[in-house]
Amino acid sequence: MYRKLSLFFLLCSTWMWAQQEYPLIPQPQFAAFQEGFFTIDETIILTAPLEMDAEAEVFINEVRARKKALYISNKAGVVENAIVVQLETSIAPEAYVLEINPKVVFLKASDYTGVQYGFQTLTQLLLGVPKNQLKLPCGIIKDAPRFKWRGMHLDVSRHFFPKEAIFKYIDYLAAYKYNTFHWHLTDDQGWRIEINKYPKLTEEGAWRNGSMVGHYNEQKFNTDRYGGFYTQEEIREVVNYARIRHITVVPEIEMPGHARAALAAYPQFSCTGGPFEVAKEWGVLEDVFCPKEETFTFLQDVLTEVMALFPGQYIHIGGDECPKTRWKACPNCQKRMKDNNLKDEHELQSYFIQRIEKFVNSKGKKIIGWDEILEGGLAPNAAVMSWRGTEGGIAAAQQKHQVVMTPGSHCYFDHYQGEPKNEPLAIGGYTPLEKVYSYQPIPSELTSEEATYILGAQANVWTEYIPTFEQVEYMIFPRMTALSEVLWGTANPNNYSNYFNRVTQHFKDWEAKKINFSKAVFEITAEVMPNPGGVNGVMYVLKSNQNPANIHYTLDGSQPTAQSPAFSSALTIQQSQTVKAAYFENEMQKSALSEQAFTIHKATSCLVHLQNQPDKRYNIGGAFALVNGVKGDPQKFGRDWLGFWGNDLVALLDLGKKQSISHLNLGTLESPSSWIYFPKEVVFEVSTDGIKFETIQTFSQSEIQQAKGTIDWKGKKVKAQFIKVTAKNKGKIQEGMPGAGNGSWLFVDELIVE
Repeated sequence: MYRKLSLFFLLCSTWMWAQQEYPLIPQPQFAAFQEGFFTIDETIILTAPLEMDAEAEVFINEVRARKKALYISNKAGVVENAIVVQLETSIAPEAYVLEINPKVVFLKASDYTGVQYGFQTLTQLLLGVPKNQLKLPCGIIKDAPRFKWRGMHLDVSRHFFPKEAIFKYIDYLAAYKYNTFHWHLTDDQGWRIEINKYPKLTEEGAWRNGSMVGHYNEQKFNTDRYGGFYTQEEIREVVNYARIRHITVVPEIEMPGHARAALAAYPQFSCTGGPFEVAKEWGVLEDVFCPKEETFTFLQDVLTEVMALFPGQYIHIGGDECPKTRWKACPNCQKRMKDNNLKDEHELQSYFIQRIEKFVNSKGKKIIGWDEILEGGLAPNAAVMSWRGTEGGIAAAQQKHQVVMTPGSHCYFDHYQGEPKNEPLAIGGYTPLEKVYSYQPIPSELTSEEATYILGAQANVWTEYIPTFEQVEYMIFPRMTALSEVLWGTANPNNYSNYFNRVTQHFKDWEAKKINFSKAVFEITAEVMPNPGGVNGVMYVLKSNQNPANIHYTLDGSQPTAQSPAFSSALTIQQSQTVKAAYFENEMQKSALSEQAFTIHKATSCLVHLQNQPDKRYNIGGAFALVNGVKGDPQKFGRDWLGFWGNDLVALLDLGKKQSISHLNLGTLESPSSWIYFPKEVVFEVSTDGIKFETIQTFSQSEIQQAKGTIDWKGKKVKAQFIKVTAKNKGKIQEGMPGAGNGSWLFVDELIVE
């Protein structure tokens, strides 16, 4: 329907397509504007069938902030000098229509949700208008969301944020037309929801005697007592605050893993009986709920109180990262497996989830869990959140289960969004704004029928490295605006510049509201490409979302200035050196410094064949990433590394001709909290003909650990044209380690040949 309307209006000479001139996010499904404005002054009345202060709140506040009055009336029949709200049953749920002419604004919808979305669009139309004016452009907007689940998540277990901060978070979601708030309330590091029947959950489980300091890999801690929780009355306030803004709150109560905080308060529901303390460390811990009858009684009691507080249809029960170590050694668990003909602990977890689902279903609710609940058999009515990539979502949709996509590759807002050295400490990864905007929630592997089971998607904000709400804001803004447009169904990754021009118009508004947002989008980005000659260096292209001609650079390691050479075309890098660059306007540096060190060697830009392809989430540059002259940064493993999930690296390099070789160096990475582990073995082989290979060194797991992942061979010179490198994936992660039971990630970077 919208496409036909678009064609009609484009053919009318008095109308013009001008949506890009207005900072609307998410971009409407259809918008056309004409000359003229509707002016809001003291004579304007807002008239509606019923008072709807909540739906119009943001718009009314914007008007009043400009020292203009806006009177609300229930008077029917006003058609001039008015903003008229009309409820029409013919319009789809959540949809709205705006018709703006110089004398009246009509906002039409079938429900109050659509009314709110219409008012949010009117508010955004005022963003670019001078403060002393209140003008809405004449035109028509017909709009509706594509996906049913448009969500944002917030973890309050690792770091706690007071009720007032949660209100702000909900306001941010409402401003960009999200409709779901996933509230992660319990974990190993803190239990945050009051349960009347079990008071020790918050008396003891809500407080820990220290926290990690710095990155997980450093294993440093403080001894500061830390915690907090929400009373049931505060929970009701939050749920009601969200309801008024047409947002459903989905609570998450973790089980059977991530249970240390609960077990610290009630150790009898564990396999060992404790004692336990609320976890100070991040990651995955072995102590989990024991699937015995008294545990199910406890969890049913907890969920009964939880379900009474949250009116939405879904209760999130976690289900992720549950180590099986305790279950394997527990007589109760082994007996239950035998009594129920369960072949292994994965089926025991499925039994656990299905028991909980049956109880939740009996109360008229549904469960949703992370994609690990697929293991051992999916509960009959469960919905799945696919976070370990898209595979879990694909499998669940093919089994005709509802799915919410939330892959770490695009939807984890705890990842870096800019150059890590310029960013607050984060868990790792690299998810810039443009990558979020490029996300496609429906996997291409699904048929059209299977795709109907994709409810939508959400972004996750895990807070191990986010201690303040100001930093929460920094991590979600502006990325949440990109995902909002993806979920509304109007994102166009091929025209990212259009979105970029719109979102940057919101920055002044955020500054005025004292929202702490990232300006990483103004950083210089870069691309490394093979030298067209095959070897002897690489091509380096500098990019900016602004005018690339204002990029100035140096090649000698010195700081660039406005007098340094201006970037105009790809730089040819043929020797080891450091390129530094920055964006300048009026001789003032406007961006953070971009710095890239290159190590040019005999294999730079040579041909590389990979037996196994890297995971598509960590495959920037493909096989070329092994020989592009760029070493991977341990804090930035989403960019310059190749990531293999469960697979080995088997790489064959062709140097083009026989050469003398005396030094090979391969970088590997270990970050257990992200399931990344050093390889268990690395083998270097050489050949003169590509057929017969000679092993020049094999590195054992202990040698790799001792070398901290840097695989370095120096020996007697050998003649070779071909080099074969095999790095064997560690395989299934052992119990007691983060990601236990899952396949390991193997990350490798530059293979240096000298």
